[in-house]
Amino acid sequence: MRRIAAKFWRTNDWVLHHDNARPHTAYIVQESLAKNKMAVVPYSPYSPDLAPCDFFLFPKMKIKLKGRRFDTIEELQEETQTVLNTLTNKHFQDEFEKWEKRWDRCMRFQGDYFEGDGAE
Repeated sequence: MRRIAAKFWRTNDWVLHHDNARPHTAYIVQESLAKNKMAVVPYSPYSPDLAPCDFFLFPKMKIKLKGRRFDTIEELQEETQTVLNTLTNKHFQDEFEKWEKRWDRCMRFQGDYFEGDGAE
């Protein structure tokens, strides 16, 4: 994975999507991104519609772990890793395509919340 990320960094063939958390919007971060000519996808403030963990990863984890009891943190970590290992490149590609549609819709609605209204 690191080799793939390094290739994209060298060729500038990718964009960064992050939220508006203070560490991400800090001057030093913005300065570094600009210096490296990093394209940043606009992010609507406080928009849960665009957080992949909220609409992709966490729901998958909940489905697989629902109703289970774990005696130790290690047992929970092991089962979580097992669930993560079942995700394929196709899962991520499909979710990325859904994310693109969500991002477009979010930008068209100027950041208004649209989760749960059949928006996909």
